[in-house]
Amino acid sequence: MKTTTVIMLLLKAAIAAALLFLSTTILFGQAESAGKYNGDKAKNREFCSSDWSNGDRVSVRDLREMTLPASGSLSVDGGRNGGIRVKGSERSDIVVRACVQAWGTTDEAAKAAVAGVKISTSGGTIRAEGVGEENYSVSYELLVPRSIDLNLRAQNGGIGISGVEGRLEFETQNGGVHLDNVAGDVKGRTTNGGVHVDLAGNSWKGSGLDVSTTNGGVHLSMPNSYAANVETGTTNGGFHSDIPALSVDTENVKGPTRHQRATRLNTVLNGGGAPIRLITTNGGVHISSASRANL
Repeated sequence: MKTTTVIMLLLKAAIAAALLFLSTTILFGQAESAGKYNGDKAKNREFCSSDWSNGDRVSVRDLREMTLPASGSLSVDGGRNGGIRVKGSERSDIVVRACVQAWGTTDEAAKAAVAGVKISTSGGTIRAEGVGEENYSVSYELLVPRSIDLNLRAQNGGIGISGVEGRLEFETQNGGVHLDNVAGDVKGRTTNGGVHVDLAGNSWKGSGLDVSTTNGGVHLSMPNSYAANVETGTTNGGFHSDIPALSVDTENVKGPTRHQRATRLNTVLNGGGAPIRLITTNGGVHISSASRANL
């Protein structure tokens, strides 16, 4: 059977499946030219512009976009390969953008693999489904209302959340975590990856933050005037703080210090407040003041 015939059959099968499950599953369509996410087509394409390869295999990309009605919560399953980035906004709906990347021994095979990947919202969870998880990767970029609960899961990919307030739960095995200006009840972890948290304002709004990594450094940026109960530490790694109140006092040396191995800090900062907990097992801890971090 000719290659073009095989591709046509695969496309027909994909269309038939979409029509069959349309009542329970919302599928992404290709929308690279829509520019609905931020009005900047160049930035839209940049999200899905990274080329990668696997040995001598050919890779292709497909940028897809859709809009969902907002509810009180959102779950995203990143699958085996792919990261998740979520940004809070003044929107009342949810914009989901997916970068589907796949590869094959030929260009036709790679395109067929991309066409076979379907991204659904069935069961209230955004996830990708395709043939052979090792042949494709899907990364997500979402624009959501600022107040929303999130449940994010990934295996090989980072997780980033900015400007969101709610019950935020996340986990990835191999990937970094970046949190910027978040609030609420925030809990998450990564096994192999660093953690970077940027705090703003004078105190935490909500129940608190609890994030950990097994293998990776921790970087906390916060104003000197921030009020919180801060717990951080490492089992195997260095410790450095630019904030005197959060420095380790070793041998009566005041101010910013460096300390190697098994450092744990539990401090009531500026009168105390919600708990801010950032822990690593194998990695350093770096605390910087927000004013210095922005220089």
